[in-house]
Amino acid sequence: MNATQRAVAARAASLLLRYPDADVLATLPTLRAALDDLPEPVAGPLRTLAAHRADTDPGRLTAGYVELFDFRRRYCLHLTYYTAGDTRRRGEALVLFAAAYKAAGLTVVDGELPDYLPAVLDLAALHDGGWRLLRENRVGLDLLAEALTAQKSEYRHAIEAVRAMLPPAQPGDITAAARLARTGPPAELVGLEPYGVAR
Repeated sequence: MNATQRAVAARAASLLLRYPDADVLATLPTLRAALDDLPEPVAGPLRTLAAHRADTDPGRLTAGYVELFDFRRRYCLHLTYYTAGDTRRRGEALVLFAAAYKAAGLTVVDGELPDYLPAVLDLAALHDGGWRLLRENRVGLDLLAEALTAQKSEYRHAIEAVRAMLPPAQPGDITAAARLARTGPPAELVGLEPYGVAR
């Protein structure tokens, strides 16, 4: 894929992973047309999710999205949760994410934490720093993909497309994902406010 195609794919995946409000759903016709210029291993999964969103009642979409992503931690869209859980280490990791946005001259909108996957994908669409963050957090992506696949969620297709744009998982990533899948993320309830990235 060339840089333009990767940017289009990253932006499409971001929109398809966001809460399906009226503004996000209004982008579907343009999004679906843009997928025609992407390689099939990336376009195919995104097209499947886009069709699901286009063909499903908006009320059912929003209710299903909230039930899946807002109330179940195993489907968390915040990448550092998988490797750092609710520990002080997560606050430190979020500072690194925030620095990547700053280096690109961008800020996270909508009050989200900087490791929110759709925001990271938006960063990737504009700056290589986003792709670096996705590569470095491959374990989280793999665990999210595994959980969504087990749930047979349509959102698994967006994660499949993102993973198709990244280098293959390394043995260390696979081992780490397997270990976290067994034990879950670390637990140490601390505030994130000292790190300057509180909600």
